[in-house]
Amino acid sequence: MQTKKAAMILAEGFEETEAVVVIDVLRRAGVDVALVGLADQEWVVGSHGLRLGLDHGLDGLEVASLDLLVLPGGMPGTRNLAAAEGVVETLKAADQNGLVIGAICAAPSVLAVAGLLGGRRVTCYPGIEEELPEAVYTGARVEKDGRLITANGPGSAFDFAFMLLTELGLNRAARRLRKAMLVD
Repeated sequence: MQTKKAAMILAEGFEETEAVVVIDVLRRAGVDVALVGLADQEWVVGSHGLRLGLDHGLDGLEVASLDLLVLPGGMPGTRNLAAAEGVVETLKAADQNGLVIGAICAAPSVLAVAGLLGGRRVTCYPGIEEELPEAVYTGARVEKDGRLITANGPGSAFDFAFMLLTELGLNRAARRLRKAMLVD
């Protein structure tokens, strides 16, 4: 089986738990995860001071080579994603290329800005649903609608990551890691 490829777009102020748990679970399953910044920078700092090294900037992202694109939430990270040049175009390209798209916490609001939520079932951090007028808000911990996976916040990060693996066809890895990481 060919290695699955993913990218996580990180902006200053991202929610650390949502990013690190997802990166860790995906990598444990053998997914090649690139950490992508909004610009060509070496580091990005989360909302609670955690610094993560970046692989490259958004300009270096080849969407067509990916299987999965993920957005963590957090504030002001989500607002920085929504305001950044190139993020909306990247999301639209990901959708057009048939990628699995994941967004957690407040990040589904960035999908709304990109126009990807019309009539789709989604969840998000409580209160953010007001920014998703074209979506069908479910309030679930994790929600799947086609290739779109959303989750409501840091406490759902493991379930979100396992759902992403399942959508990538890595069901056995998801079950194995859920058990090995004592998530059940």
